[in-house]
Amino acid sequence: MNLDNKFDQAAERILFQLKTRGPLGTLALAEVLQLTGEAVRQQVVKLLDAGLIEGESERGGGAGRPRQLWKLTGAGHARFPDTHAQLAVELIRSARALFGEAGVDRLIDARREDSRAAYLQAMAGARTLGERVRRLAAMREREGYMARAERDGRDWLLIEDHCPICAAAQVCQGFCRAELELFREVLGDGAQVVREQHLLAGARRCVYRVGTRRTLATPLRVTA
Repeated sequence: MNLDNKFDQAAERILFQLKTRGPLGTLALAEVLQLTGEAVRQQVVKLLDAGLIEGESERGGGAGRPRQLWKLTGAGHARFPDTHAQLAVELIRSARALFGEAGVDRLIDARREDSRAAYLQAMAGARTLGERVRRLAAMREREGYMARAERDGRDWLLIEDHCPICAAAQVCQGFCRAELELFREVLGDGAQVVREQHLLAGARRCVYRVGTRRTLATPLRVTA
């Protein structure tokens, strides 16, 4: 992500924090970035004027005046790479017009098979579910998904703060279906994968809970 010359590194860091952490207030940004509140406020004004961020009131903040949080706008999200977005959308639409949904499904399946071979190779020698999740996250990070693996109790979370094929997925959600199936396959027969947050459902990122049949036996609260 490269900002225009009128923005300095601090503004870029603010956008990155809002992308990976979600809405944050000025003081929280100052603490994370180790800057003064005034320095952050100056950058916030620039980003607001550029239409890259917007304010919202904190929910459930208790009594008193709600705290102002900053979050990315659509233009702010667009500062992060979306791999050949317009070309991908046009190709999908052309394939649908020429070959129908069956033709589009074949394209998705071919992409999944290419990814499957690379992911399985990356899993070679991984003995635990946690190691496989970490390796999958590393692969997705290299592909531009801003991915990471985190432990959550007995389960693992695969967190993707960005989707470089979001535009394509919006016109053909078969990509999301194929990715979920692929994760379940490459993580092994004993792995259970549930998508808890989905960017296309209104969430700011995609989050997958990974565990075993035993650890995922309790009902999950799926959020947007």
